[in-house]
Amino acid sequence: MVPRRKKFKFRLYIAGDTQNSASAISNLAILCKKHLLNRSETEVVDVFLEPDRALADGVFMTPTLVKLNPHPVRKIVGTLILSRRLMQCLQLGEFA
Repeated sequence: MVPRRKKFKFRLYIAGDTQNSASAISNLAILCKKHLLNRSETEVVDVFLEPDRALADGVFMTPTLVKLNPHPVRKIVGTLILSRRLMQCLQLGEFA
């Protein structure tokens, strides 16, 4: 498991109030509550409202999660259903 001192910072790019956007928001909230309680911060960016920002950040698909901290930066595309692969990408190790 990740040492308690590490704070995670995420940026989640969504496309309005679509089902995939809602799923990604919900799944990220569940992940943070279960594995990163009081150790995460999430910024949500709607590409419909801020398209230039998404393009500048190299985001071409939604939903896209960007793990900004701790390094290395990682981008994950999809609805963020908890899986072994997602946990590995976020460097959270194994989970039950």
